[in-house]
Amino acid sequence: MKSVQDRRKADMALEEAVSLAHALPHLEVVGQTVVPLKRAHPGMLFGKGKIAELKDRFKAEEVDLVLVDGPVSPVQQRNLEKEWGVKLLDRTGLILEIFSDRAATREGVLQVEMAHLSYQRTRLVRAWTHLERQRGGLGFVGGPGETQIEADRRAIDEQLVRLRRQLDKVVKTRELHRAARAKVPYPIVALVGYTNAGKSTLFNRLTGAEVLAKDMLFATLDPTMRQVELPTGTTVILSDTVGFISDLPTELVAAFRATLEEVLAADVIVHVRDISHPESEAQARDVRTILNSLGVDDQVPQVELWNKIDRLDDEQADATRNRANRDDGIFAVSAITGEGLDAFLDAVTRSLGEEKRREDLILPYNQGRKRAWLFEKGLVETEAQTEDGYALTVHWTATDKARFDAL
Repeated sequence: MKSVQDRRKADMALEEAVSLAHALPHLEVVGQTVVPLKRAHPGMLFGKGKIAELKDRFKAEEVDLVLVDGPVSPVQQRNLEKEWGVKLLDRTGLILEIFSDRAATREGVLQVEMAHLSYQRTRLVRAWTHLERQRGGLGFVGGPGETQIEADRRAIDEQLVRLRRQLDKVVKTRELHRAARAKVPYPIVALVGYTNAGKSTLFNRLTGAEVLAKDMLFATLDPTMRQVELPTGTTVILSDTVGFISDLPTELVAAFRATLEEVLAADVIVHVRDISHPESEAQARDVRTILNSLGVDDQVPQVELWNKIDRLDDEQADATRNRANRDDGIFAVSAITGEGLDAFLDAVTRSLGEEKRREDLILPYNQGRKRAWLFEKGLVETEAQTEDGYALTVHWTATDKARFDAL
């Protein structure tokens, strides 16, 4: 269900909510509706007439779970579940369930559990038994009664302390990995964007990786990083991050801050937009809002990709290309067909200041390791042997040179 929001057309918001529901494969969506709501009833969210009407509909369609795309207070949730005889999840609860289902790395699993516990602590209701969680259970969260609630609160607090300790260890490991990458001075290019904008498809095309890329919200939940040499000759670390979404639960923004630190460390941020989506501009505003909340430096170069141009008709596609061409920082592309990607990659190279140049080197014969590295990276154009050593002509970037000097 979707209660009407002022800032977004109700039908578009409902479409996104249904997509969220489809992101959990074991849920079958049997219906959806927009509920006009001038003001929320403090105890039941909806008025008596609407509650009775919906109860009849749920019974007729044998509904077990109701999703409300918006905030539902613990009192409202408890009362509606009792009245309707169903389980109920609000937007935050649903997104948490999706994250629980999708988190793949150890860090992601820990972060999701912490977010879930923080959310449950405010509610102290039974765990969602209708959704079978693949990793780790939170089923200890108990039942009603003041004594049980206090026991639940203590259990949650103890679990949160334990998870924080585990997460601290994982984050330290990530910091070590990040420090190791810093010694190999490859710039980081981070892909960000609204969920389902096509980031993973773009990532796969550029890297040859097999990251999960489906037409589904939150298909990627853990940052995937690959070292890749761009067609321009520049070597970068490409980072595919979790998709952003409007009204992202505050518990998740905090829990995933460590995951999103890759964005903060980026040398270039690539904002991927689904330009074919009717709400593309609103989605872009949500992404910019979250980037600002994360403290992204305004000085970091940002490139905007208007993706999925292949989904537009010819007239719309031409108009979109013309609009993009008027701005040096915007590129109309298709991650599926490859259209526009060469120009985009050239722009990334320029943003990094990574123009390639030729240079002649004399490498002593006892520096075979450095010579082997140059050939391994494909940087050598010509080679000759002289009295002083190998005479090489290399075609490289400042980053290549810095890494060569560090060997």
